[in-house]
Amino acid sequence: MSLNPIPRLKGHGRRRAIDKVAELRDENRRLFTRLMGADDAFALLHQQLAETAARQAEAEEIGVKQQADIDNLTAENDQLRDELAALKVRFGPELAAEANAHPITVPPMIRPVDGPEDQATAPIDVKPLWDALGVRPVTDPGKIA
Repeated sequence: MSLNPIPRLKGHGRRRAIDKVAELRDENRRLFTRLMGADDAFALLHQQLAETAARQAEAEEIGVKQQADIDNLTAENDQLRDELAALKVRFGPELAAEANAHPITVPPMIRPVDGPEDQATAPIDVKPLWDALGVRPVTDPGKIA
């Protein structure tokens, strides 16, 4: 263990100090390069933060506009619903009289087939799968039919 607090330097005489100065300058250059890189990264982050804040402000503004539109449309919808109810009360007897004057007399299962686009369809034969395939459910698993 050495009592000398200064580490041993390579070289002899004056050369030892020059080597140490060169090492310190190289270290300063590397640290300065890292500092500049950190400054660039910080500037990019600061720019992204500003852009994010601007986008957030735009989104909040759009949200406020959309909420106002929703409120306006809800009020208009309520007004139209009230008008519709009033018109139903006013014209209800006339609509009922017209419906009674022109009733639909064809049963729902029969449909007219006047045009080629209205071709009649056959009823769908709905039955259990084993009846359609001619098999029966297994009641005795030990017996093979």
